[in-house]
Amino acid sequence: MAMTIEGEERIEAPIGKVWEALNDPEVLAASIPGCESLEKKSDTELEAVVTLKIGPIKAKFNGEVELKNLKPPHSYTIQGEGKGGIAGFAKGGADVTLTEDGPDATILRYEAKADVGGKIAQLGSRLITSTSKKLAGQFFSNFNKKVSAS
Repeated sequence: MAMTIEGEERIEAPIGKVWEALNDPEVLAASIPGCESLEKKSDTELEAVVTLKIGPIKAKFNGEVELKNLKPPHSYTIQGEGKGGIAGFAKGGADVTLTEDGPDATILRYEAKADVGGKIAQLGSRLITSTSKKLAGQFFSNFNKKVSAS
């Protein structure tokens, strides 16, 4: 079951700082809802453990995250796939674009595509879509707070 989620955040930080944060495992880990660990395997590969509750199902996902199409400091694609045992799998990616909004602010736009399968997919598209939108929104809002505050 596939879906697309789009959004935008205005971040009170210069574009260079936002780009750095998008590539910083500590900032990403602190921004991902339910993230238990995020380890850097290389400059573009990360390994993650995330626990999520979707409707009545709570699952721990072990996953790989890859950063692709890097065009510093303007855009990249973040792709990941997680396996949650009997709960199923989730995979997806987001194209992230940064645009300067004056010297001290950046507009971050994202278009994310997600696909889920297994038991989770049986919960129905409305619940999965609303949960995915909520999680994407939480991630970018957490990311914004973390980058603006530092």
